[in-house]
Amino acid sequence: LQVEESAVSLWNWTVTKHMGAVISDEQRAKLRFVACRLICLCEGSDPPEGTIRRQILMSMKTGKGWIDIGKAGLADGFLENAMSSIEKLYAKLRKGSEGEADIEAHRADVEKSLFKVLSYQAESAVAQGDFQKAVMCVQRCKDMLMKLPKETCYLSILCYNFGVETYEWKRYEQSSFWLSQSYDIGKMDMKYSIGKEMQAKVLRLLATTYFEWDCSLYLDKALKAISLANKENLHPAGFFLKVKILLKSGASDEDINSALAEFTHLEMSLDFCLNTAKLLLEHGRESVGFDFLKSVPERFESSPDLGKITLLHIEFLLQNKRELLAKQKIEEVIIGHYTGKQLLPEALNQLHIILWDRAAKHYEEKSYSEALHWYNYSVSFYTPGQIDQNLAKLQRNMASCYLHLKQVDKAKEAVKQAERCDPNSIFTKFSVYKIAVLENDTDKAMEAVIEMGKLAEKPSEHEDKLRVDKNTGSNLLSLAAQIALENDQQIVAIKALEYLSEQLRDCRQLFTSLKCLVRLMLSKVMAENSEKRDGDINSILTYLNLAHKKLAESFTEEKFTGDMRILEAHWFRKVAWNLAVQFKDSPEKMRDFFVLSFKLSQFCPSDKAVLIAQKTCLLMAAAVDLEMGRQQETPSEQTELFSQALQHLQTCKEIWKVLKLTGDFAKDPTDTLLLLYEFEARSKLNDPTLHNLMESVWEQPQIEIKTLEIIASLAMESPARYPVLCKKALKSALNLHRKQAVIDAVKFSKCLHSLINISLPTGLTDLDTCVLQEVWDYFEDALSVISSTDAYPEMEILWLMTRAWNTGIFQYTVGKYKEAEQWCGLGMRFLNHLGSLKKTYE
Repeated sequence: LQVEESAVSLWNWTVTKHMGAVISDEQRAKLRFVACRLICLCEGSDPPEGTIRRQILMSMKTGKGWIDIGKAGLADGFLENAMSSIEKLYAKLRKGSEGEADIEAHRADVEKSLFKVLSYQAESAVAQGDFQKAVMCVQRCKDMLMKLPKETCYLSILCYNFGVETYEWKRYEQSSFWLSQSYDIGKMDMKYSIGKEMQAKVLRLLATTYFEWDCSLYLDKALKAISLANKENLHPAGFFLKVKILLKSGASDEDINSALAEFTHLEMSLDFCLNTAKLLLEHGRESVGFDFLKSVPERFESSPDLGKITLLHIEFLLQNKRELLAKQKIEEVIIGHYTGKQLLPEALNQLHIILWDRAAKHYEEKSYSEALHWYNYSVSFYTPGQIDQNLAKLQRNMASCYLHLKQVDKAKEAVKQAERCDPNSIFTKFSVYKIAVLENDTDKAMEAVIEMGKLAEKPSEHEDKLRVDKNTGSNLLSLAAQIALENDQQIVAIKALEYLSEQLRDCRQLFTSLKCLVRLMLSKVMAENSEKRDGDINSILTYLNLAHKKLAESFTEEKFTGDMRILEAHWFRKVAWNLAVQFKDSPEKMRDFFVLSFKLSQFCPSDKAVLIAQKTCLLMAAAVDLEMGRQQETPSEQTELFSQALQHLQTCKEIWKVLKLTGDFAKDPTDTLLLLYEFEARSKLNDPTLHNLMESVWEQPQIEIKTLEIIASLAMESPARYPVLCKKALKSALNLHRKQAVIDAVKFSKCLHSLINISLPTGLTDLDTCVLQEVWDYFEDALSVISSTDAYPEMEILWLMTRAWNTGIFQYTVGKYKEAEQWCGLGMRFLNHLGSLKKTYE
């Protein structure tokens, strides 16, 4: 009992909340579902009449609720329950009846519910596409109408709705059945009929169904249906449909005129009459169509929309290639415009569209004089001095025609009028530009293209939105560049392409534009002297940087494939490389181009050729940075350049590691260059990690003498000062010299010279004994080599003799007589090895 009470409460709450729009249709259906199920669960073996009636009502409404929200499949079970409950109710009522009259009364009571359930089952069947079940349910309902005549209207409309649904699903056979049923049911009881207007509506849809199903096969049925509809209720839609069917059937002009005559007394709108005329003319019935069109003004003499008739007349004259008659009509309209018979603004706008379309057609056919004729018709409707954006467009179009006809003065006048009407339009600026280019007025062309570029960046708020889309600016700039190139105005073309490159969003178009820019600027640079080149070289750098930026952004563009990106990257990196080589006289530019070439190559597959190019670019960039750093006097700028070089070298080392895995690079000097460049950068940056770097160098067995000598030199090159490293490098180099099968006396002498200089600074007297002993050994080494070869440079021998003698003199001045004697004696030993200079010093 509590469950039953809860179910009833839930049902009642659902009804209340839905009426207050608190819950949605779907929520109501779900709540009803729950309540109905609970009620069914509470049913006993012999429920009272009231309970059964409640179950019938709840099952019906639950089923209908599911149908209404488009879930007909869920409705069937509840409708079956309702049907079962109706049978139980009827059986219960008969059992308690006392006579035939009682039974009839109960049957009538039950049949109302049965009719409703059957109609709902029909709805569910149609929704689920079960045509046969729907037909069966509707037939049973139809059979019950004799006893339930008031349901005639409901059942007729239900069948009409089925006809509409199946028509929309293009199930024309089913639709025609339901609509025929709707019409037939509507005639069964005139007292409860749906009315003539609705009957006519049913028949019109039935005629339309036959017409669209297969007009040739069901033409007679379509005509019969529409004729019946028009007898039921004369309506413009019925008239229009009948004419449409007759036209499709290929009826004679006489038959169509007869159909038109049937409706002469019918009240129709002007637009409806025009649509009828249009239908006739579109089907090639010119005679009937134009006659009907001529009769329309009589019916609408007082209408302000009479201009629509003239417009339709003109349109169809043009469509049927009767241009001369159309021109006469237009000239009549122009005369009327200035004699008090103006068209309404909407009709006048439509006429302008017709005139412009005809002019555009002639323009495309290159009949420029004829196009001007039609544009002049349009101009006729504007008053002198009138300012209008459409007039500006009209004047621009006329200017284009004049230019094709080589009538430049008239074109200039037309553009002047366009400027007066719409000076801030990009189209107007483009017209000015075209004339400037044709007249070879470079300054004016540049001014116009700059204005176009600015307008393309920020489209005017007043610009006609129908004419200007997001690509308009780029399209016009592209055309401007093309026109400039065709007229040999390279500088103007470059400016147009520069603005274009800023505007383009399509990657393929953008890279095409940038390539064109690079080529044009290169040819310009090649023709200039070196003083004027800098600005243009900077422009090329800007283009390449933009290419790099856009390549990075192109990953988000689906239409720009990976292969396209690689092709573009290769093109631009090779250009950057060639420019770097070409501008070797300008170190900074060369460095920038090498860096750019490296960056662009990062979008290419890392094959061996690309890796070699990347390595070379970075090595060259680092070399340039180091060279520029040596020449800088400002410490901060030096630091920046050396740091930059170090960054390039770090990246280069990573690439070199990968590259070495691809083949044999035994003779490649890259390792040596990386070492020397890194040593120089770190030493001049006073980098604390320099000693760690050198530890690995000393351990290398294959290091060359030349490399060690360069390290020694760099270690003492300002702003670096690392005497310990310098000395160590020279000692290592000297050891390697000694190990040579045949000592190169000249190279040995230079290395020894440097080592003695760093070990025995000039002017110092208070030297450590260990230092003096070390230096003494170097002199002994020199004597050993001098004794074994005649190739030792005489000036170096002289220098060694002098340094040994002077060291002895310094020792003497500080009272170290023994040491002084030793060093002076050492110097004397070199005297014997002098050649031509021996007598001078003896």
